[in-house]
Amino acid sequence: MHAHWQDVLPPFSFAPRATQFDAVGRGGFFCALDDTGLIEVSGADAASFLHNQLTNDIENLPAGCARRAGYCSPKGRLLATFLAWRQNESILLAVAADIQSAVQKRLGMFVLRAKAKLRDATPDHVVLALGGAGADAALGRYFDALPADALAIAQNAHGTLIRLPDAAGQARYQWIVPVAEASAAHAALSQQLQPVETAVARWLDVRTGVPWIGAATQEQFVPQMINWEVVDGVNFRKGCYPGQEIVARSQYRGTIKRRLFLAHVDAEATPAMELFQEGEQPCGMVVNAAPAPGGGSDCLVELQLAARGSDAPIHIGTVDGAVLHFGELPYALPDPLAADV
Repeated sequence: MHAHWQDVLPPFSFAPRATQFDAVGRGGFFCALDDTGLIEVSGADAASFLHNQLTNDIENLPAGCARRAGYCSPKGRLLATFLAWRQNESILLAVAADIQSAVQKRLGMFVLRAKAKLRDATPDHVVLALGGAGADAALGRYFDALPADALAIAQNAHGTLIRLPDAAGQARYQWIVPVAEASAAHAALSQQLQPVETAVARWLDVRTGVPWIGAATQEQFVPQMINWEVVDGVNFRKGCYPGQEIVARSQYRGTIKRRLFLAHVDAEATPAMELFQEGEQPCGMVVNAAPAPGGGSDCLVELQLAARGSDAPIHIGTVDGAVLHFGELPYALPDPLAADV
């Protein structure tokens, strides 16, 4: 948990994992996402500055929705993934907490003469994940109308509420609560919803097939390797940004040879674990992982298409590690044989 949250949130404890997963799948849950940091970018040039740095269109980011975006190295490798939205006159970026400070510092190096200022907004908010059957009623105390579509936003004095993609048949939300209201909101939600650990809430994110980059996986992937353009994290019609030429070349000159897949393994998986099929050369890598309800881990894995198309088993960690069992992503991947992939 973020250090400042310990002074903000009331004391609470978690039920056994089985009870938590039951709430995720049926009754309703909430979670304080202690693995999430926030960067606020303010100033007259905030949108144009970010537009020139990130993979998506930030200048035309509507006030009523959030948008995924990536931040690449000059070699086109992802340094970070964000969920971005407008808040008053600023733009907020939700990013993995373990890279928030370094990414903010790196972005700040390129402000130059732009009228833009970056700061760590994490201490000013508590980021909550909510979902399940009881979440709508619980949030109805704070928002007159809940956002109905994925990445749509509701905003008022109680903060910013972002509708997330559904998972496990349940509606999900991310609520960025002002720190002054966080304790009361957390206590009220505890009366209606089951508190769950961040790892349990992240299981739902894995099931949506939407990856995120943390410290273990920085600079490992061109966006298309982890389906970032498939989940609308890349705009190929906008202007230049770091790594743009390589990202565009990957899109339009030849097929993509690696993609993101959903898998289960009867073992503990962690980001950056390598995958092996035949021989000692890795054929992929774990991008994200979370404990699964029945044991083991559900994972998002980056993998060579040739390896995925083979009948040979794929092992995690070592050449004789546990075997991956693949599931279905909730979206279709582009045809790897199409002319423009």
